[in-house]
This record gives sequence, C-alpha cells and structure tokens, in this order.
Amino acid sequence: MSFQHRSEVDQLRMAADGGGATVLSQVLTGTGGVGKTQLAADYARTAWHGGEVDVLVWISASSRSAITAGYAQAGVEVLAADPSDPDQAARAFLAWLEPKAGQQPCRWLIVLDDVADPADIRGWWPPASPHGRVLATTRRREAALTGAGRRLVAVGSFTPQEAAAYVTAVLAAHDRHEPTDQITGLAADLGHLPLALAQAAAYIIDADLTCASYRELLADRIRKLADLLPEPGALPDDQTATVAATWSLSIERANQARPAGLARPMLELAAFLDPNGIPTSVLTSTPALAYLTEHRSQAHLATPRRARWWTARRHRKPVAATADEAVSTLQALHRLSLIDHALTTGEVRVHQLIQRTTRDALTSRQRSQLGSATADALTTVWPEDERDIVLARALRMNAAALTHHSEDTLYQKDRTHPVLHHLGLSLARTGQVAAAVDHFEHVVSTATDRLGPGNPTTLAARANLATCRGKAGDAAGAATAFAELLADRERVLGKRHPDTLATRNNLASYLGEAGDAAGAATTFAELLTDVERILGPDHPTTLTVQHNLALWRGQAGDPAGAATAHQELLERALRVLGPDHRMTINVRNNVARWLGEAGDAAGAATAYDDLLPDVEEIFGPDHPDTLAIRNNAALWRGKAGDAAGAARAFAELLQHTLHVLGPDHPDTLSSRNNLATWRGEAGDAAGAARAFAELLTDRERLLGPDHPDTLTSRNNLATWRGAAGDAPGAVTAFAGLLTDVERILGPDHPTTLTVRSNLALWRGRAGDARGAVTAFADLLTDQERVLGPDHVDTLATRIGLATSQGEAGDAACAATTLAELLTDVERVLGPDHPASLTVRKSLTRWRGEAEDGMVDQSPDS
Repeated sequence: MSFQHRSEVDQLRMAADGGGATVLSQVLTGTGGVGKTQLAADYARTAWHGGEVDVLVWISASSRSAITAGYAQAGVEVLAADPSDPDQAARAFLAWLEPKAGQQPCRWLIVLDDVADPADIRGWWPPASPHGRVLATTRRREAALTGAGRRLVAVGSFTPQEAAAYVTAVLAAHDRHEPTDQITGLAADLGHLPLALAQAAAYIIDADLTCASYRELLADRIRKLADLLPEPGALPDDQTATVAATWSLSIERANQARPAGLARPMLELAAFLDPNGIPTSVLTSTPALAYLTEHRSQAHLATPRRARWWTARRHRKPVAATADEAVSTLQALHRLSLIDHALTTGEVRVHQLIQRTTRDALTSRQRSQLGSATADALTTVWPEDERDIVLARALRMNAAALTHHSEDTLYQKDRTHPVLHHLGLSLARTGQVAAAVDHFEHVVSTATDRLGPGNPTTLAARANLATCRGKAGDAAGAATAFAELLADRERVLGKRHPDTLATRNNLASYLGEAGDAAGAATTFAELLTDVERILGPDHPTTLTVQHNLALWRGQAGDPAGAATAHQELLERALRVLGPDHRMTINVRNNVARWLGEAGDAAGAATAYDDLLPDVEEIFGPDHPDTLAIRNNAALWRGKAGDAAGAARAFAELLQHTLHVLGPDHPDTLSSRNNLATWRGEAGDAAGAARAFAELLTDRERLLGPDHPDTLTSRNNLATWRGAAGDAPGAVTAFAGLLTDVERILGPDHPTTLTVRSNLALWRGRAGDARGAVTAFADLLTDQERVLGPDHVDTLATRIGLATSQGEAGDAACAATTLAELLTDVERVLGPDHPASLTVRKSLTRWRGEAEDGMVDQSPDS
C-alpha cells in the first residue's frame, strides 16, 4: 500500500546514529495492528539501500524453533553451513557475527520480527559488536527484552495527523481524492489503527466508494458484529470492534469478487497456519480445493435473491474450485490487505489479528473441519525427499502452528494425523533430533490417552520416537524401545504385518549400533527368512533386509561373507530396481567396501573408480553421495599402497567440500581427518599429528567432548603422536581416552575395545613389552566373549599378543601363538589376505629368533 513516516522512525534513526561502540539493539513493542513490522521493514530497507549494512537477516521470531530456523538459513546462505543440522548452522552463524581481531569488519543487521515469548529468544540474541544492529518487534513488554543494552521503543496507533496523511496518500496513489473532514473522520472511526486503515483504504479503492459511504457501512457493521469480536485483551477496547468490522466488510467484498464465494473459506484455511509464511502450494492442494468447493456456496446466501437461488439449486453438486481460482482468490485477498500474497516467492502472509478474528467467528464443528482440511493439505504437499530446505522449514512451521491452534482435530477417527509424523520426522532429518524426541514423546503420550496404547497409530508414534532416540545417540535405548514395541505389534497386528516386520528390522539395526554386531546379523538372518516367505524375494523390503544382513555380517567380522552377500544382492537390485536406484548405488558402494575389507584393496579402489562417474552423472558433482564416493575411492587408493596418491585425492576433495559444504560440515571434518591420516601414511607423521590436533579443537567446539567423532580424533591424534616419535605421550593420551570411552560407551563397546588395543600396542612400543602382553591377553579374553573368536579385531589382537610376547623375550611362545593363529586367519580370511601374509612373515621371524636362541644356548656352539 503506502508507508507512512511517523515519529518512531525518527527514534530508530537517532538511536542508530548514536549507537557508539556497543551493540545497537532496539525492541519495538506495541499491540497488534499498530505497524511494528512495517516500521522494521522500512528501517531495514533504508539501511540496506543506503549501504549501511553488508548482511541483512530477517527472522520471523514467533517461536524458538522459528528463531533457530532463521539463523540456520542464514548460516547456510552466508557460511555454506550444513542444512541438515539447523542448530549447529544457527550457532555457527551467531559465532560468525562476533567481531574478530585482524578481520575485515562486516556490518550487519538482524531483524527479529514478532517475538512471541521472551523465553524463546534467551540464548539467541546476536552477540555484541560495534558493527552490528539488532531490531526486534513484539507485543510483550517484559524486562527480559530490555536487558543487555537493548532499548525499548513503544509503538502505538498513528497520530491523527499521521492517520489522515496515510489514508490521503493511499487514495491519491489511485487518483482518488476525498474531503479532508471525511478522511479525518474515517481515521477517527478506525481508532487511527494502521491495520484497520490499510483494510479500509483497500476496500474504498476496490469498491470505488467514497469515504462517507464506507463510514456508513462501517458504523452499521459494528452494531451487528458482537458475536465476532475477539476475546478481551487482544486489542484496546476501542479497536476490538474496529478490526472485526473492517475485516468483515473486506472479506465480504473479496467474496463478491471473481471467483465468487472463495475468499472467506480461503481465509479460514490460512487462519490455522503460520502467519509468517504459508506456501501457496498448501492453499492450492487437493484437500484445500475440496474445502473451498464445499464451502463456496455459503457466500451466495448474502442476499434474499441469492438465498432463493441456492434453495432452488441446493441439490446440485457444487462447482469444483480449481487451483487457478484459488490463486485468483489469494490475489483478491491481497488487494484488500487481508493477506500479503507474493507471487514471486509463492508465499502467503496473514496478520495474526486477522487470523484470530477469523478463528473466533467459527463454530467448534467448523474448527474441526478446518483442522482436518489444513492437516490434509500439509500432508499432501510434504515431499518425501526434503531437498527444498526452505519449503521443508515452512511446512514444519505451518504444522507447528496448526498443532497449536487445532491439536484436538489431529487425534480423531481412531488415528493420529500423518502430519504429526511428518513434522517429527522432518525435525529428525534436519538434525533437530532433541526437538524430534520431544515432539514424539508428546504425540505418544497424547495418542495413548486419547486413542489407547494398542492403537496402530500410537504404535507408529512409538516407532518414530524410538528411531529419534537412536538418531540422538541412544542406540541402546532405541533397541530396548523397539524390543518392547515388537511385543506389542506382534500382539496387536500379528507377526506377518509389515509394521511388525519393520520393527524387527529396526531392532536388529539398533542392536548393531549399540555394539552387538553379531546379534544384529543373527536377527537379520532370521528376519530375511520370514520376509522372503511373506513378501517374496524381490520385494523392496526383502532387498532392504538382505542389504542390512550383509552389512552387519561384515561388521561382525566376516568381510568376505559381506562382500559375497552384497554381490549377490547387487544382481537382484539391478534386475528389480535398475542401475540408477539409490539402493543399487548403495549396494555397489558396499560391494567395493567389503571387497577391500576382505583383503582386496586394489579391487576396492578399482570398483570405486568405476562407480564414481555413474554417481556424478546421477546426482551431480556436488551431491553428498558423490562426495562420499570420492572419499571412499581415495581411502582405498591409500589402502592399496598409494598413500601419496590418497593424500592428494583427499586434499582435492577437501577443497571441493569446503566450497560446497563449508568448513564446519561433518563431511568437511571427515575429509580433514582422512587427509591427515594419509599424510601420515605417506611419511609425514608430525604433520599428521598437527592436523589432528587442529581437527580435535574444531570437533570439540562443534560437537562437544563426548561425541563419537571427537573421540575418534583423540584416538588418531594419539596414534600419530606416537608415530612421530612420542610413544610415551601416545600411551598417556590413550590411557586418558580409555577412561572417557568406558564412561561414555561402556566397557564392551567396539570403540572401547579398539582403544584398549591401541593402548596395549603403544605400551609395547614405549618399551613396556611385558605390560603390552598383559594388556593384549586381557583384551583377547573380552573380545572373544564380546565379538567372537573369528572377528577380525580378535584376530588382530592375537597378532599383537604374539608380537609383544616376542618383544618381551619369549620368541618361542610368540612362534607358537602365531602358528596357531595362522590356521585361523587363513580359514577366516583366506590364505591371500594381507593379514595372512603378515602372520606368515611374523611367524618366520620369531621362529628364526627362537631357533637362534636355542643355538646360542648350546655349550658346543
């Protein structure tokens, strides 16, 4: 419409000019409809176009999750942060705003629009900076909003002069000129409220009325709308009736525009969604069109003639609303200032007061219908593959708004509505696993109370909750939850039900994630027999179970069996799914991996080199799957003996990853990890140790000290510190790490056992051969119990034990241990596996030293 200059603008500018060296934070506070957002938009627009800021971020701050999402989006766009971890991306962006010595200053402005609760913004205020400004808008006035140097700017209605000037300017822009007394009278009628003035001016222009005529309509409508008024406290007393009356007149006008009768039901749909951005696709979806069609007829009851027309035709089927008509309706609402519909972005914004007034005019039955219709609309447009992160974020915000306004309708007809599951799973997919756990805990509790513990959708919510717990790092808790869920699903649904089979699959996976790889493999083998019998050998679920069985067979210590199983699965996947299907690509990846783990590193490198061009063609060079395959190709190039080539490949990959994903993305950190490793393998042990020390600092900052990746970095740093010549330092580092991994993961976790192996190894290299023998012997007992005697890690410990025995002076014992071990290694891994070659070489050495020792002891020698 038109922006009206007002005294608050001058206050904002004066504060900006006098901000000094402290952070300039201002909070616009006032009741709804007074124009706080418009003031903030003008302030931001002026600062941007005036070249006063280098980075401008506008965040709809109506909830804590919305604030996090806004910062995260800024982190993605400014820093190329990982969009799948919004919380980390948000914190990375706030850290980037902090002033840093020696860096070119960046001038920034952060607008936090519509802060609903001061608690939501706690911990999310931008940092103090002489180069930054913060502007927040809110209806709240708590002291928490004015701490830390923030200044409160109260915003009220227009002054009489500002109100008259605004209406005059809007009408003049459409070549309309009204008597001054009528304009001032209209402004007074509307309480000088900016929102009401905007709607009234739009109505006058669209209907080609005079101010006098509109004032008559308004006065008459106010007398008739007592039942439409919002509850007390939403607005000042003289403005409650004003908003309801102007809204009522405007929606009636919009309903008369073509396509007739759709404006009111469209606004009703929008009233239950996010005021800060509704995707147009939601309001033009099939469920939304169905609601518009069903309720179009109500608009035709406005006059007696229309009522007679409807009575005569009441038995005819309503004319179906189309997507084009829905868009036209949105534009009609936009013209009358009831919504803001941006055709370029495909987004609809609605003032919360208009939403509230719309909802308050509905009966409980209408609220229930609208809750179901909007939930169906969100579910219909929610993509299975959330590649459009902006759309996915908008859908989450709208689902959260719907849940807030109409949660009861989402637990009806003996089911939880799918939109609740979409919301929680989307949170988990984007890295917000703690929020996902909280969400599903609430859904499970509510569904249990309202639908009963045995309801299938209650059970589905429990499955999602267990999955999210696993994603949050509690694999053991997830396994326990799935075991409990399995018993209930078998009782309620039966053993052959797809959901029961899916629960068995998830239980097996989390058994493995919790450290029981052998148990996972056994469970998957039993499951595969059943799904092949129930679903057939070519069913997608059967292929998934076969894939998981092959994976955990390898994790349980049978790499050759895993490679063979994946090769057999690949033939079926190519035939059933085709070469470009994601599962087919994953199977090819695992064929190569387990080929290498089984001893054929050169074959693995060749397989990855063959796979990479196909992945680049299917997904593109910047896709995460493509980068992962490049990582694996470089890894196996190194394991095949070309350490220098692997280091060069990882250096190139790191530069690409930095460009595509940014410095703090987990894949970037993994590339740094691998580059450091292969630099060390190529001969630069000291350089590898320095690189791991730097990486450890970043992982502790980004992930925390107890994250598995942080623990891995500590393990690698200790290893290369020893390789660089500081064996005692490596022993100390591994001893400290062992204490932490036992506390975090438990004594029997595979990572804990690996750290114990490394500690034993470096004890021997630090000169304590007998201590190494004792450590390896103790570890061997635990590995045989936890992993089994044929696991590759168990076999490796037997090699370490034999070597330590020899280094401790008992060459004969070492030779005996190696002779027994050789039989087992050749049986498990094959005679040509590198481990078999290593055992043979060591056996020759220690047999020779044992024989030399016997000759030296002979008195005749």
